[in-house]
Amino acid sequence: MYSLAEPSQPAATVDNDLFIDACCPPSAAGSPKVGIENVSPTNTDEATRFSSFRIGQMCCPSEQTMIEDKLAKMSGIQKLEFNMMNRTMAVWHELPDTLGIEAAVLSLGMHAEPLTANGNATSADTPEVLPQAESPKSTWWPLALSGVAAVGAEVLHFTNSAPEWVIAVIALFAIVLCGPTTYKKGLISIKHLNLNINALMSIAVIGAVLIGQWPEAAMVMFLFTVAEMVEAKSLDRARNAIKGLMDLTPERATVRQPNGSWLEVDVKTVEIGALVRVRPGERIGLDGKVSSGNSTVNQAPITGESLPIEKDVDDPVYAGSINESGSFEYRVTAEANNTTLARIIHAVEEAQSSRAPTQRFVDKFAKIYTPGVFFFAVAIAVFPPLFMGGLWTDWIYRALVLLVVACPCALVISTPVSIVSGLAAAARKGILVKGGIYLEIGAKLSFVALDKTGTITHGKPVQTDYIPVAEDSEVHPQIVAASLSARSDHPVSQAIAKYEGSDASTFLQVESFEALPGRGVKGMIEGQLFYLGNHRLIQELGLGTSQLDESLTSLERQGKTVVALTSASQVFALFAVADTVKDSSQTAIKELHALGIKTMMLTGDNSYTADAIAKRVGIDEARGNLLPSDKFSVIDQLKGRKHVVGMVGDGINDAPALAKSQIGFAMAAAGTGTAIETADVALMDDDLRKIPAFVRLSRETAVILKQNILFALGIKAIFLVFTLMGLATMWMAVFADVGVSILVVLNGLRLLKK
Repeated sequence: MYSLAEPSQPAATVDNDLFIDACCPPSAAGSPKVGIENVSPTNTDEATRFSSFRIGQMCCPSEQTMIEDKLAKMSGIQKLEFNMMNRTMAVWHELPDTLGIEAAVLSLGMHAEPLTANGNATSADTPEVLPQAESPKSTWWPLALSGVAAVGAEVLHFTNSAPEWVIAVIALFAIVLCGPTTYKKGLISIKHLNLNINALMSIAVIGAVLIGQWPEAAMVMFLFTVAEMVEAKSLDRARNAIKGLMDLTPERATVRQPNGSWLEVDVKTVEIGALVRVRPGERIGLDGKVSSGNSTVNQAPITGESLPIEKDVDDPVYAGSINESGSFEYRVTAEANNTTLARIIHAVEEAQSSRAPTQRFVDKFAKIYTPGVFFFAVAIAVFPPLFMGGLWTDWIYRALVLLVVACPCALVISTPVSIVSGLAAAARKGILVKGGIYLEIGAKLSFVALDKTGTITHGKPVQTDYIPVAEDSEVHPQIVAASLSARSDHPVSQAIAKYEGSDASTFLQVESFEALPGRGVKGMIEGQLFYLGNHRLIQELGLGTSQLDESLTSLERQGKTVVALTSASQVFALFAVADTVKDSSQTAIKELHALGIKTMMLTGDNSYTADAIAKRVGIDEARGNLLPSDKFSVIDQLKGRKHVVGMVGDGINDAPALAKSQIGFAMAAAGTGTAIETADVALMDDDLRKIPAFVRLSRETAVILKQNILFALGIKAIFLVFTLMGLATMWMAVFADVGVSILVVLNGLRLLKK
């Protein structure tokens, strides 16, 4: 149904800083998704093998960068891909086994756990939903004991009630209890010339110890560890937004067996074509079509529709939706790893890998900022004592405080958390956004172009008017017209054949039926020849009158298609057929206008129809008689007028325009794999109100992104001044850094409630 061609934007550089824990290094934030350049799946051949691993210690891009650098030096490695959310790594290689890969990762202090057996290379595009990785669990008592020791050292130092060596021992005890993980990661990153937060914190604490600031060193390490734990817990909320989608699908389904019995089996083992039974209140385990029975189904998790949907025979059902009332059976149409829900999860995961423009800017800024800060701190420690007569211990202490204050962790972490939260919030509304880039562009939309049929209208013509012309005729025009129309598969004929009250039992016998291309149909009924056709056919039969022409023109100006039932000498009745407007269309257009966005309708229908529909729903401008290439040109013209353009469509004829626009919106994408995989934004049902909802969410995301960036930089600038003036302590610096990190994370997570 959908053919959206290629995305309307060049593919964004794919990155994997999906969820950056407190250990996130800014210098690694720009690492690409493909670890070894110039290698793509098309480079693989039959000798290439595919292996995947879970790396539990890979909590941020620094570890990813180190793994890439290490494996890139190994012969036989062709391609790497990382999923930071699941903490997994995919490897395309020509090695006989994976022992060398596992050993290389182990040398970096991490463990690569194989997830699949070696085999031929598989496509990276195949939706594969892996269990979500949880933050590593740790026991609380060492941290609590470390906190007691750190506070004790501070109290003893402040009251001067214990010898210096006692304070040093207590402080060292606190550092040993909570610091090894930070030191280990810091040492590894320093070895690889990667200055992340762990490296900076390790240097700061060691420096404090060397100049005799034992209580400060202990308190800094304790506060950093606590903040890292709190931040990780906060980030788990964003992870759980996707994990919640995975939990929607039940693990088992009741499937009919070859002997006619019913057996509850694992949904992963159910094949296409199997017959599944669903009881009231049960979640549907797989995609399918109802084969018997009927019910009301809540499919809000898939389409975002607020009201339950009535399901009857041949209606589609989706995995993860809830059967509310009746019992029914359905035929499976997709395996467990290829259901609509699985595709949604896969698409959201990939969307989180795509870095938004703000995120790319922040990553580039941080990549320069971090080493710059480090060398500035070195200069602060060295130049004042050498050239200004300053005390070495005083200026070294200020330099160490500066290292902690200036770490851009809060800045780097603010963007991915906000983007991920926005993507998850959109998915819950039935709006599938294919990357952070589109979430940001959505905030700038100034013009939305919409296809008519199937987008603004239902795409299913219905009879709207019946106007008898020959009142005294013995002919029953509606029955005769329906009888002729039932023999044709043209949409207009089908609309007339399905007028209210008609069914096969009321149709009359039609003989010598013949289609008249471009004009209508004719046939013999009860020995009389009847015609059912358009204005052109009426003129050819010589039956046109000024009054009849006026009636035809009036209906056509309302955007309706008009046909007449006639004999060779008389017109009996006029029938008007129109594609009805969706109830939600007018509201959606009104909401877009309230957001300051202009609208235009693009359709292949005649200009009368285009103008009538546009006027009915309140669209600013309408263009009719357009071919697909014409729609493309209109979008190009709008972009040339400096508009940020979104195109909304649902058919193959919209593909060029969808590709040309900055954001292509695919309507009613539920169950349609092509739309889910290729659209920039897929609306899971056919409700246009989701577009203004998407714009509002995009603007809220943009506001939060700006808030986080300004807050992170502003607080650091203030504390930087305090540090240079000698007014900031190391533990205050930790609060300035990790406190801001936690605050920007919590601010970003507010989007999950939208």
